[in-house]
Amino acid sequence: MSTISIIGTGNMARTIGARAIAGGNTVEVMGRDHTKAADLAKVLGSGATTGEWGTAPAGDIVIVALLYDGVVPVVAQYGDALAGKVIIDISNPFNATFDGLAHREETSIAQEVAKAAPAGASVVKAFNTIFRHVLEQGRPDVFIAGDDARAKARVEAFVESLGLRPLDVGGLRMAHWLEGAGVVTVGLANHGVGNLDFALSITELPA
Repeated sequence: MSTISIIGTGNMARTIGARAIAGGNTVEVMGRDHTKAADLAKVLGSGATTGEWGTAPAGDIVIVALLYDGVVPVVAQYGDALAGKVIIDISNPFNATFDGLAHREETSIAQEVAKAAPAGASVVKAFNTIFRHVLEQGRPDVFIAGDDARAKARVEAFVESLGLRPLDVGGLRMAHWLEGAGVVTVGLANHGVGNLDFALSITELPA
């Protein structure tokens, strides 16, 4: 199992933290508001701890559970404190109408994180195609993208510890298309499916 640090104190931080602990992982919570971070650690229980904002995370895997516009600035702020870490970006950069991406170029928040991260850190995109309550209650597939095979293997092992199936979509440039898939999930929720009680998944034909 892994030691996980979660930067953020919102709903996704709580959900991933709870599943991580249930899967036998150790969890550290880090937030600008130390009281909120401590409260979340208390809610998670099972030895969850609180780290100091901006200091080196205890976890080898660092999940940045923030709104998309805060992810790159926070990674830049942490700087060398993230050296050697596997950074997981879970964000969705939706535009104001939730029918496109906020960035106009063929990039992704994960790719921009990789530019801001210190040498030796590896970035993996994951969890962004899953609605929070589906992650909490269901067993959705988790699509991941990244350039470092060893980092992806560690994230895959972490995802499996949550009782979920990781599916590798390729290099970090594929994070752009995973963010696009996040837009597709919102479109399905608003139109074809008509609710939020689903996740994208892969169906394989029997051999």
